[in-house]
Amino acid sequence: MKAVVRWQGEVSFEAESETGHKVLMDGPPDHGGRNRGARPMEMILMGVGGCASFDVVHILKKSRQDVTDCRCEMDAERAQDEVPAVFTRIHMHFVVRGRNLKEAQVKRAVELSAEKYCSGSIMLARAGVVIEHSFSVEQEDV
Repeated sequence: MKAVVRWQGEVSFEAESETGHKVLMDGPPDHGGRNRGARPMEMILMGVGGCASFDVVHILKKSRQDVTDCRCEMDAERAQDEVPAVFTRIHMHFVVRGRNLKEAQVKRAVELSAEKYCSGSIMLARAGVVIEHSFSVEQEDV
């Protein structure tokens, strides 16, 4: 996997993946930024949420669950008054919506993502970040 990050002036950077997708990152005004993009640490958090959500939806679809929506609400804490201000805790709450969803299948999908498949969250957990998972199921009328 490869990526290129190009400085855009001030504290703004454009990242480009090897597949050609671009993302703008910027700092807050009090650090010389213009708030034109996500902060780099926000990108890490969003990436972990995307990685885990991909797994959860994929696992549920594979088990023939009729998923119509999935969102991962994340709450993270960082080390206070320390440099680097690393993540110390991340809570991921999956809200899975669908028709005739089996709660046991959703629970299993979240557990498999957390314990076996999500490279991002497993990598952070191995580095000492406490990662917690929860879920809720919203049934949709058939």
